[in-house]
Amino acid sequence: MRDARTFLEGLKDAREVWYRGERVDDVVEHDVIGAAARHAAGDFDLADHPDHRELAVTTDGDGRTYSTFWHIPRSSDDLVRRSRLIEASTAHGATLVALVREIGSDALFALQRVMAGRTEEAERIRSFFERCRDEDLAAAVAQTDVKGNRSLRPSDQADPDVYLHVVDRRPDGIVVRGAKAHTSCSPYVDELIVIPTRALGEDEPEWAVSFAVPVATPGLKLLCSDYLHTEPTPWTRPVSTDHKMIETLTVFDDVFVPWERVFLDGETNLAGQIALTFVEYHRFTAVSYKLPLLDALVGLAVALAEANGISRAGHVRDKVTWLIGYAETVRGLTHLAASRARIDQATGIAYPDPLTTNLAKWTFAREYAGALERVIDIAGGLLVTGPGEADWTSPELRPYLEKYFSGAVPAAERLALLNLASELTARDYAGYQNVLAVHAEGSLEAEKLVLYRSYDPQPALEFVRQLAGVAPRAAEEVTAVP
Repeated sequence: MRDARTFLEGLKDAREVWYRGERVDDVVEHDVIGAAARHAAGDFDLADHPDHRELAVTTDGDGRTYSTFWHIPRSSDDLVRRSRLIEASTAHGATLVALVREIGSDALFALQRVMAGRTEEAERIRSFFERCRDEDLAAAVAQTDVKGNRSLRPSDQADPDVYLHVVDRRPDGIVVRGAKAHTSCSPYVDELIVIPTRALGEDEPEWAVSFAVPVATPGLKLLCSDYLHTEPTPWTRPVSTDHKMIETLTVFDDVFVPWERVFLDGETNLAGQIALTFVEYHRFTAVSYKLPLLDALVGLAVALAEANGISRAGHVRDKVTWLIGYAETVRGLTHLAASRARIDQATGIAYPDPLTTNLAKWTFAREYAGALERVIDIAGGLLVTGPGEADWTSPELRPYLEKYFSGAVPAAERLALLNLASELTARDYAGYQNVLAVHAEGSLEAEKLVLYRSYDPQPALEFVRQLAGVAPRAAEEVTAVP
């Protein structure tokens, strides 16, 4: 297993990364991308952390140890353990998930299940998975195509490159062209795993492609978003100064992929299955890593109410109670999704219950804005009108700030809490988390669609007909939820 230093050393190669219009020579030394890389690197130190080693390290029957992120789940207990590791890792990262092994393993669990019946491809996936596990690699996932005109299918687009596709097949591999959006962590991982974004028609085999390539592969270009590019001010930005995630537009400019790294090529009937099976794992990862953020909102509400001297107010207690209920409902549904685990018969790989997983994610996403509103109400307007770090460190101004910004606690404590609350509710990091709540790992509408499709209405309908004294209907007469 690697430590943070070894992980960072492995990022010094010829990868093509662009930030604010300039080629990045060294992602580790770069002011912003380096902060994101160091944030991710902290995840590799969990194995040596006394509070987390039991979760972070798995020992197999042969005595071999490896990261629990790369442990294939075979039971409900395995999924619960995975969820708790993701939660612990995200708390270690100050509410921001590392996502450099979580998402890659999500994709490879899904690929192993879907491709189990294809002997050659299944062996390639197994071999690549074992390499990731044994070398403790970091992997990003490029799934979401840029899509162009969303009213048109991939094969009907004016520009075929808006969906990643195969442009050439050679004796030694394939060549792909196109772009993927929203690729998290790609500048600072070892490998990039590519999977389809949607179901495809029989006439769209060129777009049915999945593979893995090293990030330094020629023709692979990573164009970084600069959304969290803020000045390093730990006093006012206690989270985002040192904890960042970088997303990229991931361009494949005629990238060559050897056959041993190709997992899907042309089988359109499997593209949608891979996309949906990946989501079964990745939304479970999502709700697991949201939990520390919700705990932080509860803790802030309590601490700020005390600091402002309003903790006994009835409406404040009501808001805190709501926040507690929200956080624990999402946590309970996450654990319930694991306890309702299903076992894939072909591979023996466990996966979380899709209905409960999507219910947890939907509950988190639809109520997140309401949670922020309650914390903002308790905190007060100083979230956006308070002093900056230069004011606080000024010998001339500090006495005034200590005098006039004290509350039920000293000004230093109160302002520290307000600055953290501002990070989570009002500043760039808050906006980033707001968008993630709505769109990351699937939109609200995508989650509702899975709920609709996953729910079996027959038991409820039969119960109602029994209560009403109406004759039961044959199972084949009961259709989906209307």
